[in-house]
Amino acid sequence: MASNENLPPNVIKQLAKELKSLDESPPDGIKVVVNDEDFSQICADIEGPVGTPYENGLFRMKLALSHDFPHSPPKGYFMTKIFHPNIASNGEICVNTLKKDWNPSLGLRHVLSVVRCLLIEPFPESALNEQAGKMLLENYEEYARHARLYTGIHAKQKPKFKTGAISESTMALNVGQTNNETPGAAIAIPSSMADIKRVTTTSAQDQQVANVSLTAATAGSASVVSTTQKREAGLAKVQADKKKVDARKKSLKRL
Repeated sequence: MASNENLPPNVIKQLAKELKSLDESPPDGIKVVVNDEDFSQICADIEGPVGTPYENGLFRMKLALSHDFPHSPPKGYFMTKIFHPNIASNGEICVNTLKKDWNPSLGLRHVLSVVRCLLIEPFPESALNEQAGKMLLENYEEYARHARLYTGIHAKQKPKFKTGAISESTMALNVGQTNNETPGAAIAIPSSMADIKRVTTTSAQDQQVANVSLTAATAGSASVVSTTQKREAGLAKVQADKKKVDARKKSLKRL
């Protein structure tokens, strides 16, 4: 098992300084995972650059440092499966910075930034994944489709929970307890401006419906009253006409 004992003390001291700097001020889109007991295995999470087929993906990579580091370059591996011309099926990374262009003065920050740049601009001429390299040169859309497919399957980021939702739920429970009610009986509180707007709109709509119903009911009642009045007036007229007819009949009999 590799450990810090495999590295010279001066190298360990330099690595500790670099790792602290990376932790306090991480490069864009890169988060280093520090293992204080073993600096020879340095892991980092790399966010897929925007505008590339790796966008929205989170890729774990590893730099394996040999006992004679920094005189020899570290070996880079992607631990997350990825479809890329310069990354082999076993995750090995092919980039000149880790090979012929290596310089002992290069720091970890530079190496990690170069690896992330590789996701933005692959080099199909030095491909470890021949299929990806050929596809990139001949049919970029097909290459991008494959890369996005791998990203969606293997490099999904974990969902982030919204702290606001937890706070709102807690607030709703507190309201119920303040009113000496059980938490289950807490009154629902709108959790966002959208909910408030929806509640307000719904209340306004309900009020409009109530007003229409009231108007309809009033109109209906008025119609019933009017009909009843007309009917009573008609009956009164009939009775009056009947009295007139009866009076006329009596007069004729007397004659």
